[in-house]
Amino acid sequence: MSIELLCRKIGMTQIFEESGEAVPVTVLDASPNVVVQKKTEATDGYTALQLGFEDRRPASTNKAQQGHFQKAGVAPKRHLMESRIDAKEAEGFEVGQEIKVEIFEKGQRVDVTGLSKGRGMAGVVKRHGFSIKRRTHGTHEAFRHGGSIGAGTRLRTGGSDCR
Repeated sequence: MSIELLCRKIGMTQIFEESGEAVPVTVLDASPNVVVQKKTEATDGYTALQLGFEDRRPASTNKAQQGHFQKAGVAPKRHLMESRIDAKEAEGFEVGQEIKVEIFEKGQRVDVTGLSKGRGMAGVVKRHGFSIKRRTHGTHEAFRHGGSIGAGTRLRTGGSDCR
């Protein structure tokens, strides 16, 4: 089945195999996805399912979206995504139907695509979680700069190299 489900990344952990080898795994919240709209070749020019994930308060949903969700008979969802499938597969789905993780078999390999938060040209505090220096004892214009990052290493900040 070539359907795409929306999930939320919880974190990373590891699983130990029988041989003692540690395998890194990603933990996902695979809550049920709801079919909000069914697109067909006749009306839209392609076949796809519009899936909704994670409930949203009706007060934070605009009227156009509220009408869209009411037409489908489902509660407002925070995330919407289209999953293109062939017409034969689309026959098995109806608007309002929940698609759960049980559509996958145990041991089946899946492709996962994610979005990372872009931080642009961030400094070391935001990018790597460095702590901010205290604003005392002569710290001047270097509150958010990287200081010592361990014994035997030095941070080159320009200027001459003193040894």
